Amino acid sequence: MERASARVARLASQVSGQSPPAGTTAEDMVRAEACFRSEEFHQQCYSFDPGRLLLNQVALITGAGQGVGKCTALLFASHGARVVCCDIEGDKAQATADFIRNANGVATALTGDVTDPAFPARAVALAVKEYGGLHILVNNAGFTWDGVIHTMPEAQWQTMLQVHLTAPFRLIQAAATAMRGAAKEELGRTGRAHPRVVLNVSSVSGTHGSAGQTNYAAAKAGVVGLTKALAREWGAFNIRCNALVFGYINTRLVQSKDSGNTIEAGGHVVKLGIPGAKAAAEFAQKSIALGRVGAAEEAAGAMLMLASPYSSYISGQAIEVTGGGWL
Repeated sequence: MERASARVARLASQVSGQSPPAGTTAEDMVRAEACFRSEEFHQQCYSFDPGRLLLNQVALITGAGQGVGKCTALLFASHGARVVCCDIEGDKAQATADFIRNANGVATALTGDVTDPAFPARAVALAVKEYGGLHILVNNAGFTWDGVIHTMPEAQWQTMLQVHLTAPFRLIQAAATAMRGAAKEELGRTGRAHPRVVLNVSSVSGTHGSAGQTNYAAAKAGVVGLTKALAREWGAFNIRCNALVFGYINTRLVQSKDSGNTIEAGGHVVKLGIPGAKAAAEFAQKSIALGRVGAAEEAAGAMLMLASPYSSYISGQAIEVTGGGWL
């Protein structure tokens, strides 16, 4: 009898659109194609309630206490997802989860620092324990710590890499059993895997560069590479991986440094925001095709689009959400 792993490999080649390897039977090809031509798939894509795009999906979102992460958690929950809201500021993560539950949604909160090596396993374990699995992973948590390269301490450089690149790597690795492993088991048992999604937040700083942000830009560029490589590794298991490249989104990261928003990183208190925020916003508005900065709710909308069945054939992409800026 054919080993399950060999059968999975053959079916996966069809799912990924590559030429079938030697030994692939017509039956294998029909089964693989059926993953995407089945009545259930079409019902999911075209016959669902428009307000329930993520019904019964389990989503883990980092940085869910405020800004884009919070808006994403609320939006996902409103579309039927069960959400694990993670944030380094536990009271804010709890507030997001409470808001969802008060609106008759399903959510739980987790306090944790994404740079803590123990955090990823703890977060994934909570999702599996509370809701039985994990379908959507959103690596959103982060902040900026700006400085010019010729005076930047190495700790400042390493902190941005840890937050924006190493943390997503660790979370993806921790989620491997709940996502890739579960999909592999489904493929071996039924010949098809339920759709799963990894969304990584990048930035135009990573794709276009930004003076004073060599550390942040390097990390966010790395996120794009991580996403594309992961899409190739996990695509055979019906796991889509995309990066969202955000432009000027109105969150605390683009407020004035005098706003009083801070975060502790590596024993340092980092002032959040940018110098000359007002002038920067005015410049951004003039250079953005839509003539305005983006809202966190709009960024969350892009997240929903990529997590939904409507994006079932989008993977390995770095989607710019910029309002027509950085063209």
